[in-house]
Amino acid sequence: MKNNIQSVILNGATRNEESKIVKRDSSFRQNDKYRKIKTLFYLFLIINLTSCGVRKSIKHVPDVKQYSLEIPKVDKINDSTFSFNQNYLTKNKQQLWELYIKGNPLQLGYNNGALTQNLMQKQEEIFFSKVEGFVPSKFKQKILRGFLKWYNRKMYLNVREDYQAELFGLSQYASDKYNFIAPKYLRSLYLHGAHDIGHAMQDLMVVGCTSLAVWNENTEDGDLLIGRNFDFYVGDDFAKNKLIEFVEPEQGIPYMSVSWPGMIGVVSGMNKEGITVTINAGKSKIPLTAKTPISLVTREILQYAKNIDEAIAIAKKRKVFVSESILVGSANDKNAVIIEVSPDNFGVYKVENTSRIFCTNHFQSEAYKNDKRNQKHILESHSEYRYEKLQELLEENKQLNPEKMAAILRDKSGLKGEKIGYGNEKAINQLLAHHAVIFSPQKKLVWVSANPYQLGEFVCYDLNEIFSEKRLKNGEFAKSDLNIAKDTFIDSQEYKNYEEYKKLSSQIEDAIDDKQQTLSDEFINNYQSLNPDFWFLYYQAGKYYFNKKDYSKGKIQFEKALTKEITTVPDKENVEEYLKKTLKKLK
Repeated sequence: MKNNIQSVILNGATRNEESKIVKRDSSFRQNDKYRKIKTLFYLFLIINLTSCGVRKSIKHVPDVKQYSLEIPKVDKINDSTFSFNQNYLTKNKQQLWELYIKGNPLQLGYNNGALTQNLMQKQEEIFFSKVEGFVPSKFKQKILRGFLKWYNRKMYLNVREDYQAELFGLSQYASDKYNFIAPKYLRSLYLHGAHDIGHAMQDLMVVGCTSLAVWNENTEDGDLLIGRNFDFYVGDDFAKNKLIEFVEPEQGIPYMSVSWPGMIGVVSGMNKEGITVTINAGKSKIPLTAKTPISLVTREILQYAKNIDEAIAIAKKRKVFVSESILVGSANDKNAVIIEVSPDNFGVYKVENTSRIFCTNHFQSEAYKNDKRNQKHILESHSEYRYEKLQELLEENKQLNPEKMAAILRDKSGLKGEKIGYGNEKAINQLLAHHAVIFSPQKKLVWVSANPYQLGEFVCYDLNEIFSEKRLKNGEFAKSDLNIAKDTFIDSQEYKNYEEYKKLSSQIEDAIDDKQQTLSDEFINNYQSLNPDFWFLYYQAGKYYFNKKDYSKGKIQFEKALTKEITTVPDKENVEEYLKKTLKKLK
């Protein structure tokens, strides 16, 4: 197919093409609701971008005349190291990309784009390749386009002008391949809202971030220690090129951030003052008007806050369009709080008479005490389960240090150590994290996980050294003597089985939807033996047999699924409904 993405957007994809592309993505993670909402998410985003081409606001570009600029001339030192003046991009032995940039907003964008151009364009291609099966016909695009013109009209009005200038500089190095979707600058701007839109739908998706902060009697040395798993999943390829950015802006505080090429916002980061931010999705309505992407709110906190009060003030003045928890740690306060933001409410959760705070995917502050959407989310999602698991792990692991924190972030078991299956969203480690991070704000140390997930080696960085002349002299970013070893699970047969299970999942998905395709009982038994404690495998097998009208075998599979730890209340209701229909067929 010539130019797959353009062809699909212009001509629409056939139902068969859509099905194949959906399964090729990550069928091992999908249930019925997830597949529907994922389709909606990518459809929403792409038409969102496409609609920009016919809007008046497409003419908007930031005014960058006030900034001096030196067009970067990148020196290639070797295949994995590039430089321009005092700006560097290098790949370490753990396969993490490390970027150091400095300058005014426009210069930051240009330096970032020039150094990461190949990575950024590859990331953009990976992202857009996943939408080609989710875009409907021209007719359906036309119907939705009117609404989406209105939807995006205010985003640029809610983004700081200096960040728009930075995005403008960065976007100059984006690919021309996707100009038919939207001009480079607008693509860069609106893609920063992709995270928000995904989180707005997170209650129907199968991901959920986990973070925690401990201090005083809960840590080995009494210092503040923070850990987080960032479970934003856009496929394995998207997570391969992790980018650790060290940014020294002309105005504000130097900071580090962990994300991906093309991103200037922050999802996990710490500044030189010892302020940390991590974000966790809350229960949201599907947003009707784009405002400030949450990652740009947290970027502003890192760049301009020195303590918790300043972080709260920054968050409070920004208008967001999704619900999000921002766990903020502070070296200067030796404390941590959770800022809970949503389009119509704002709260701060502080703990008293304890020195630990947990954050999953529900709100805890007084401001949301009577929020019905949040209450329902606590009852029906996997957020409360992971919260209780954190409590359990903290009782088992006294006085945490970075190594113990890594073990918590890597924990794959259920409550009381129950085996709940690899990839279960009730686990702290769901085996899909884009990254995990550990912060020691008072020491200005941060550990970042290498692939896969949070199982690889945690690489340590010292911000005191990186934002000093010492780094320039030795040319190194990491403090390898403080690294945390990889998880031995990587070398286990269970991990190999899990990866094989992921590969085989597409075959059973195909067979569920295609009445002509059959699978042997031997195939299904082998498939289930690869991850025997995970409810989803039995649910899938049950649907396969149901669609093949082998109701006796389907009944057995649905009953097995109900003996396992099912992720959410809606998921359990789906299994029960299938079993009910199966029993009726057997009468």
